[in-house]
Amino acid sequence: QVQLVESGGGDVVPGGSLRLSCAASGSILGMRIMGWHRQAPGKQRELVADIASDDSINYTHVMEGRVTISRENSKNTVYLQMRHLQPEDTAIYYCNMVTDDWRYYWGQGTQVTVAS
Repeated sequence: QVQLVESGGGDVVPGGSLRLSCAASGSILGMRIMGWHRQAPGKQRELVADIASDDSINYTHVMEGRVTISRENSKNTVYLQMRHLQPEDTAIYYCNMVTDDWRYYWGQGTQVTVAS
């Protein structure tokens, strides 16, 4: 059983920062890719960024320039540092993982609300 547990979400004022964490546990046959997605109310889930096992990083246009993704393999954890947050960044942020045998897993999500 593989579990992804996100943390670090919460309420923040416009211009603020948050750091999300996602810890993976269970029988993991290697973490090929770990990524962060978000889903705002009434919108489709969209990829924010992902990082591969060779540390190559992909940032999409969604939050490019305002986020940094990183991973700590010893802790099976991926982070998303978010800066200059705006109300339109309000969403549920989900962590996902693709394992070396191409299994896909999702966390339960963490709410980020940006409001003054």
